[in-house]
Amino acid sequence: MDQLLRIDGFTVSLDGYGAGPDQSMDDPLGNGAERLHDWIVNTRTFAGRTGMDGRGEGIDDLFVRTQFDGIGASIMGRNMFGPVRGPWAADETWNGWWGEDPPYHHPVFVLTNHPRDPVEMEGGTTFHFVTGGIHEARQRALDAADGGDVWIGGGVNTVRQYLRAGLIDRIHLVVVPILLGSGERLLDNITGPNGRLPGFEPIDVSAGNNVAHIQLAKAEGEAGKLP
Repeated sequence: MDQLLRIDGFTVSLDGYGAGPDQSMDDPLGNGAERLHDWIVNTRTFAGRTGMDGRGEGIDDLFVRTQFDGIGASIMGRNMFGPVRGPWAADETWNGWWGEDPPYHHPVFVLTNHPRDPVEMEGGTTFHFVTGGIHEARQRALDAADGGDVWIGGGVNTVRQYLRAGLIDRIHLVVVPILLGSGERLLDNITGPNGRLPGFEPIDVSAGNNVAHIQLAKAEGEAGKLP
């Protein structure tokens, strides 16, 4: 079976924002946007991983529990990796938001303009820093995934770049009924250079606990095409 590039569990507000304005160390998703992930925090699976008090089950918990099933490697933008901008500090102490044992447990390729040596973490996660753009990151991730799929983790700009290039095979979006009003809108400017939007077909729409799970697959005949 062919390896897929997948967006799984990417959460947006009702007005389409995947992050709010004024992102910072204290507010990494921007003003008001932490609410986007309440559906995850309140699940039993997330609580079991973090020691928090989530007890929700059902469809939300199923998606959190199985998020990395079949995934062999991930790609994320530098903004998702952390708030550090510009050249890396000489001591390179920032290793992500997730502590010594990030949840990935597989190779993660971070898009950046500034080279950095790989960082090995506990649990099997190694962060690799890619300066050659989305196509280099895709190829390296597919090679590292050892036959598994590749998860495109975010943030918004990274997801948009892969959508614009026609490289996403499966999408699972979570729509939360809140309005952010400003920030980074996921589906702005995702047409390719000829103005064409890659086609997707709906697989399933499921109701979670005050969220909607929308699953899409690249339309037949779209595989391998670039816009």
